[in-house]
Amino acid sequence: MNKKRLAGFLLLRWVTVIMAIILIVTVITQSDIRSVVTVTAAQSFEGAAAVTKAPNAASLSSALLSSSTKISSSATDQAASPAADKLVYLTFDDGPSKWTDHVLDILNKADVPATFFLLGEQAKRFPEIVNRIDEAGHSIGNHTYNHKYDELYSSFGVFWSQIKETEEVLRNITGIRTPLVRAPGGTYGHFDASYFKLLEQGGYKVFDWNLDSGDSKRKGVPASEIVKNVISAKQGNSMNVLMHDGAGHEETVKALPKIIEFYKSLGYEFRAITPEDTPVQFAVAPKMKNSNRPLPSNTWIQAYVVPNAALFESGAPLYVEAGGVETRLAAGEYELKMGQYQVPLRTVMERLGAEVRWNDKEQTAVITWRDAKITIYSASKILIVEALGEDPVEYAVDIDRKSGLIWLPLRTLLEVAGHDIVSVTYSSEERRVRAS
Repeated sequence: MNKKRLAGFLLLRWVTVIMAIILIVTVITQSDIRSVVTVTAAQSFEGAAAVTKAPNAASLSSALLSSSTKISSSATDQAASPAADKLVYLTFDDGPSKWTDHVLDILNKADVPATFFLLGEQAKRFPEIVNRIDEAGHSIGNHTYNHKYDELYSSFGVFWSQIKETEEVLRNITGIRTPLVRAPGGTYGHFDASYFKLLEQGGYKVFDWNLDSGDSKRKGVPASEIVKNVISAKQGNSMNVLMHDGAGHEETVKALPKIIEFYKSLGYEFRAITPEDTPVQFAVAPKMKNSNRPLPSNTWIQAYVVPNAALFESGAPLYVEAGGVETRLAAGEYELKMGQYQVPLRTVMERLGAEVRWNDKEQTAVITWRDAKITIYSASKILIVEALGEDPVEYAVDIDRKSGLIWLPLRTLLEVAGHDIVSVTYSSEERRVRAS
């Protein structure tokens, strides 16, 4: 073998050896990285060794929800902010209850926000907890009034009435009207297309979830199982995690710190749901596509649903002061018509301290406010005032019916009750009407 051929042969062998060394180092490095991930997970989640290994293709394909639930492919992830690659929304249904206080303590200690979908009847029982949720900066959503499936899903009208009842309960406690809605049991198998369409038309945002913690699959699901359900599931860029803080969910309280720790270890940013977030919504179940439930009439939709969206519009609030009492009307709770403020009768009068009774048979509203009794005949648009020691006085009044409420001019309402307008002011931040 001549010298040139020998040199070429030696060079080829050295190149082969170097490439083999590089390959070995690469394999060892990747193995070390996997080991570090596994050890970190094992240290962070005691009792969860079965799910701390790097997931294989089979485990990644495990269902996020029960086999009977499907997620609409167009909305599996909520819209992520450009500032955050991975977001997690912790959500709690069925509260408030005594366990909500414990949940709030854990969230406060971990410095993370969450979203609470509250039941109206529970909010009435625990108004102080509702205020605590609000004051801590968490989001509040509407979970209907009583959670009874047979009522809620018998017709859209019943579902709507429970949403509105809970909405007023929450507004009376917090002063805020929430457009966030979650259907008890989720929308799959409960909503047909009309439920989605009409709620959206009414200004609401319906949120399902894309990860079920399983804390409500049966009574007394242990905390270890709840944690395992969460950390073994496939994690996307935006996770909406379903949990519960209602009665009987003390195990969820125990699981919550480890769930928070898990998402922090993966670099997720915690957020509360806002109306600007794109909702996670399940697809309509095949059996619901030919639902025989009664549909509301177009007249009902125009009277109740269409005007409702204005309640959630942004704009300057209107402050009304009369008789030493002040109330605030959000944008959508009043409107300008022919240069006058139009307001819903019951909303304004009850907030100013009056008693309002509605007689459906006679289509009349009777207002008792201090020494005056005001009767409004909605059909004939007549208003009669009976003040103490004075003869009744009759007025013709401009009356509208919207969303099942009587609307009329604010000035007329105040003046017939003996409260003359003192001043009307306006700025970009607020509008104000002061009466005697």
